[in-house]
Amino acid sequence: MATSDTVAAIATARGRAALAIVRASGPEAIVVASRCFEGQDLTTVPAHTLHVGLWHADDGTAVDQVVCAVYRAPRSYTGEDMVEVSCHGGDYVVARVLDSLVASGARLAAPGEFTQRAFLNGKLDLVQAEAVADLIHSSSARAHRASMDSLRGRYSEAIGSLRDTLLEVAALAELEIDFSDEDVEFADRGALASLLARTQSLLRAALDSFALGVLVKEGVRVVIAGRPNAGKSTLLNALVGEDRAIVSDTPGTTRDTVTADQEIDGLLFRFTDTAGLHDSRDLIEQEGVRRSREAVRRADLVLYVYDAAVGFQAVEQEFVRSIEVAPVLVVGNKVDLAPVTHGLVVSALAARQDHTELNDLRIALVRAVEKCAADPVRLVTSARHQGHLVRAADAVERSLEALRTGMPVDILTLDLRAALHELGCITGAVTTEEVLSAIFSKFCIGK
Repeated sequence: MATSDTVAAIATARGRAALAIVRASGPEAIVVASRCFEGQDLTTVPAHTLHVGLWHADDGTAVDQVVCAVYRAPRSYTGEDMVEVSCHGGDYVVARVLDSLVASGARLAAPGEFTQRAFLNGKLDLVQAEAVADLIHSSSARAHRASMDSLRGRYSEAIGSLRDTLLEVAALAELEIDFSDEDVEFADRGALASLLARTQSLLRAALDSFALGVLVKEGVRVVIAGRPNAGKSTLLNALVGEDRAIVSDTPGTTRDTVTADQEIDGLLFRFTDTAGLHDSRDLIEQEGVRRSREAVRRADLVLYVYDAAVGFQAVEQEFVRSIEVAPVLVVGNKVDLAPVTHGLVVSALAARQDHTELNDLRIALVRAVEKCAADPVRLVTSARHQGHLVRAADAVERSLEALRTGMPVDILTLDLRAALHELGCITGAVTTEEVLSAIFSKFCIGK
C-alpha cells in the first residue's frame, strides 16, 4: 500500500449525530484541507492546534462550520501530517466534507489504512495495531482490559522478552559456528538448555491462555439445557434481568433457542435457552429437541438445570455424562419448593425479586471459564498469534532436543532462527505485504 499520497475517510459511524469526524493523512493533508477551509491558513498554524471556520465544497458552496485539528509529522497517530475535521453529524454534511477533500487532492482511504500507516511509520507495532481493532469491538470489561494491555505494549514486551532470550542463545551459537575451526564453546550447554527450557515454559503458558482469551474476546456461549419445566426460561430471564424467554407451566413452551447476553465479573456470557430434552411425537417439539442438542454441541459451557422437586434423575445424569465437548455445570432449580442442602441450587423465581439469589451461580460460571487458563493475566486472544506461538514452541523444542542429543551447533541455530522468525511475525518485526493486507483489511474504513 502506497504511503506517499494523501488519504481521507470518515472516522465516525454513519447516521445522525451531534458531531462527526473526517480525517486526512499524508504529505499533502494540511494543504488539501486548507483548500476547503475558510479561516486561518492551516498551512501556517502550529501543530496540535484547533481552528474554527467554514468548510467549502469544491464548487465553493459553504457546507458547515467546522473545527480543524492540525497535526504535523511525526507527532501524529499515523506519523504523517494529519487534519481531523469535526463537523455536524448527518450523512449529507459528512459526505460533502469527504467529497471536497477528495476533490482537493486526497484519495479515499482503504480499510485500516490510517493504522497501517501508523505501523509502517513506527508509531505502533503489529500487536498494538491489532489491539486497536480489538478495542473498537470489545464487548466486555475483560475484553477491553486485554485490548488496552496490548495497546499499551504489555503483550509486545512479553513477546520481546522471549525473543531477547532466544537472541542471546542464538548469538552464542552463531559465534561458535564462526570459530568452528578452533573447536571452542562460548557457552555452557547446561545453561543454554536452562534458558531454552524457561522460554519453552513461557511459550506453553501463553498457548494455554488461548482458550480463555477467545472466550474473553468473543464471549462465552452458555447453553441452558434440561428437561421440560425445569425452569430454564425463568433462569435465563433472571440471569439477564429481563423477560427474554416465554415462561409457562405448560411443558414444551420453548420450542426454539432464545439467546440473551449478560456481563458477569467483566466476562460477556451469551446465554441460550433451549427446548426441554424429552421424547415427543410432535414434529415441532422433535425439531426443538434436535436444535437443543445441536446447541449443546456448539457450547463453550453447558448449564444443565434440573427440577429440585423431582430430583436429578438417572436419565439426566446419563445425558450430562455424555457431554464431552464442553464443561457442564449442574444446578438444581426450584429449591424454594423442595429445599436441597447439597450441590449448586437456586430459585430462579425468587431471583427475579432478589438479585443476590444467583450470586453462587454467577461465581461458578466465572470460575468454570477461568479454568481454561492457569494464568489469565496475559491472554493470547488472536488465532494468528496462536499459530506463530505454536510454531515457535515447536522450534524451541527441537532446539532443546538438539542440545540434549549433542547435535551440531548449526542444526541448533536453524531452529533458533525459526523460533525468532515466528515471534517476530507476531509483533511485525518480520512481516510481508500479504500478512499486512490480511490484517488491516478487517479494519473499518477511517481507522
